[in-house]
Amino acid sequence: MAHVHGGEPDWLHGHAHDPNPKAPSPDPDFTLRLPGGQEQQITLADLHTLPLTTVPDCLIVSTGHGASGPFEFAGVRLRDLVAAYLPPALEWHYADAISADGFGNRIFAHELSDGAATNPILLAHTIDGIAMTRAQGLVRLIVPSETDDALRQVKWLARVEIHTHGE
Repeated sequence: MAHVHGGEPDWLHGHAHDPNPKAPSPDPDFTLRLPGGQEQQITLADLHTLPLTTVPDCLIVSTGHGASGPFEFAGVRLRDLVAAYLPPALEWHYADAISADGFGNRIFAHELSDGAATNPILLAHTIDGIAMTRAQGLVRLIVPSETDDALRQVKWLARVEIHTHGE
């Protein structure tokens, strides 16, 4: 679980994650929470309606197990998910991606800018051309720039919470 900094969870700094070899739930759906508290269940079928993005040469970095790969992940860019569900006039500041076992990562809007197009942050559902199993994460947040500490990848995605500057 994330440490608390200034009353808010700090998903990027100083948190630990113990290896969890057993999938916490067989359910692939996750909750998308928009600013203002509106929530929507996102299914694998919903993700398949959004543009597919493939990112080659990604590593899976697992706490206590080192890195494995490289793998080719395919799925939906986090940027595309936010654009599909957030009203266009609403400017968001960050998103928290939280797994079914409580581990999380905070992604700031600027990390998804046009400059990050080469290695975009991805909600992956395919690995090396094959749909991921629940044990592999089924829907997994992949941060291609991460190569060493497993603190940004989120396996078993359960929630994505979008926040504005005032939230």
